[in-house]
Amino acid sequence: MTTPAWLTVLTTTDSEEKAHALAQGAVEARLAACVQISAPVTSVYRWQNAIETTEEWQLLLKTTAERYDELEAHLLAAHDYGTPEVVAVPVVRGSARYLDWVSSETAPDASF
Repeated sequence: MTTPAWLTVLTTTDSEEKAHALAQGAVEARLAACVQISAPVTSVYRWQNAIETTEEWQLLLKTTAERYDELEAHLLAAHDYGTPEVVAVPVVRGSARYLDWVSSETAPDASF
């Protein structure tokens, strides 16, 4: 099985302001070509032996597999959660023009 060239990476945070900061930082660092913020979502999860329900903002970061490790490191460093969700979902198919754009916007040597 081949590794997909593109990924959608998911993370969540507990405020709109934090979501925008995470998105802005990832795009500025060219680790994501685009970030979509969905707001708010309700998360139900087990944490420290209790069931929690919280309102969160979900981020969908569009990137390449080549940039994933740097994006993950960036999100972990920038995030204020002790154990943030950082999950990558492979993009199996997509518009060639869009995927080319994602690749060019996340290229480490891209410049204007």
